[in-house]
Amino acid sequence: MSSTPSHRPASTDPPPTFPAGSWADDGRSRSRSRLLASIGGVLAAAVALASGEFVGEIIVDAPSPVYAVADVFVDESPGALVSWSIDTFGGTQQTILVWGIVVASLVLGGLLGLVALRSRPAAFGGFVVFGLVGWWAGARDLFATSQGAFFSSAVAAASGSAVMDILGRFRRAMLGPSRTSANVGAEAGSPSVGDVSAATPGAPVSGADDARRRFLAVGAGAVAWAAVAPALGRWIGPSDPEASADLLAELPLDESPALPAGSTLDQIEGLADYITPNDDFYLIDTALRPPVVDAADWSLRIRGMVDDELEFAFDDLAAMEFEEHIITLSCVSNEVGGDLVGNARWGGVRLDDLLARAGVRDGATEVVGRSVDGWTAGFPTATLDGRPALVALTMNGEPLPVEHGFPARLVVPGLYGYVSATKWLQEIELTTLEAFDAYWVRRGWAEEGPVLTQSRIDVPGRGATVAGSPTVIAGVAWAPHRGIERVEVRVDDGDWLDARLNDEITDNAWRQWVLRTDLAPGPHTATVRATDGTGITQTSERTTPIPRGATGRHRIDFGVA
Repeated sequence: MSSTPSHRPASTDPPPTFPAGSWADDGRSRSRSRLLASIGGVLAAAVALASGEFVGEIIVDAPSPVYAVADVFVDESPGALVSWSIDTFGGTQQTILVWGIVVASLVLGGLLGLVALRSRPAAFGGFVVFGLVGWWAGARDLFATSQGAFFSSAVAAASGSAVMDILGRFRRAMLGPSRTSANVGAEAGSPSVGDVSAATPGAPVSGADDARRRFLAVGAGAVAWAAVAPALGRWIGPSDPEASADLLAELPLDESPALPAGSTLDQIEGLADYITPNDDFYLIDTALRPPVVDAADWSLRIRGMVDDELEFAFDDLAAMEFEEHIITLSCVSNEVGGDLVGNARWGGVRLDDLLARAGVRDGATEVVGRSVDGWTAGFPTATLDGRPALVALTMNGEPLPVEHGFPARLVVPGLYGYVSATKWLQEIELTTLEAFDAYWVRRGWAEEGPVLTQSRIDVPGRGATVAGSPTVIAGVAWAPHRGIERVEVRVDDGDWLDARLNDEITDNAWRQWVLRTDLAPGPHTATVRATDGTGITQTSERTTPIPRGATGRHRIDFGVA
């Protein structure tokens, strides 16, 4: 059986027309609506973040939700992940983390803007969740109170919700009611094109053009607030406190003393200075922002397995016998040839003198330093074997910079920072190695952290082309508390050649070295190795920093013109 198609007569009626922006103008209207909704969500999230940061800057016990969440990431991340981030990003890893949280929050804000097309209550609920997460994270901050954390997070969530609501009203007034599947329901009750005045109660507008201008104005205001709020908060809020003038006057400050004779080799461009300037000294710590500590209200407590628990104010320490020592510090995460190392002139009070006043009890095997933000480092009491470990108050003749631990920090020659270099020092506890694991030990690093013998080539730079006759190869080597006895350089597969060293001012500091040799034009490699004061030459075996520091010899490729 066959069938024949049926035919309908063609309509003679003219095709229907619909106003632009109505449900029939489906594709373009829906795309514009989604774009504007996501933009509104991003702007709302930006305002929320900026408002939380503003409150966190002007109120001491109300932390910024962004930094509070970032602190949770730092505290809960496994040691391997933190080591990878330091190796990959160096001292910028914390800045990258903070900006990563900001970008993720803006993306989520854009998604909430799209959610608002279907359900405005659900979108506002998303900002409530933002606030609750910020409150939870902020309440963990030792400098914050639960009430302060709630206030900063509530301000952030409320301001973000308000901006999204206002921009949503103007968006709907601009585009008119939509019957697309994306907008049925939540948008059904939106004001129509002819009822634009309902968009913002108390602020009637004349039409879609007025709504567009107001959308742009509010959006520009949101961008401006997001840009200036953090800086404005820092300007309005408490200034970074330093010790009052009378406290600083008690410190023997000397910002530019003469270097010891023989401490520096001939001027070699690119070679690390013997003394690392404060601004160039490496920064690696878990604090996303340096704790703000007022020296006038600060004190150092010594407790635990001691005969007498003691407490010292800043002026108490400044009035004690003051010593200065040139000491090299190195981060355990420093890769072979890395720059997470520096040499500075530290001034302060000897740690063994303070502990002698307290009276260390028999059986105390660990010294724990505790920061004002709760970070801890611990090292064996046997390490205090006469080396000049300091409660440092100055760095290169200046009061400790805030980022380097103002008002006081621990400096212990020969130990990596993760076991010894407590910044923003608040407490020293005597305990046992069995009873307490410090911050990084709990994350998989070795319990004891002696600095390994290392050497580095600074000149030539990796991949550089240099002049011959002679070719200059130079760098630094360090083995704090053991000293550097010898540095040797091998070019290509040749013999090991002795480099010339600067005078050893102290075995706690690094030594500069230089080798001048004639090389043929073309590509070359240079490898360096150092021998410490105990006669041990650094190994050629390459290992990663975890769990007790990197080993291996630094090697570079370069060319001779």
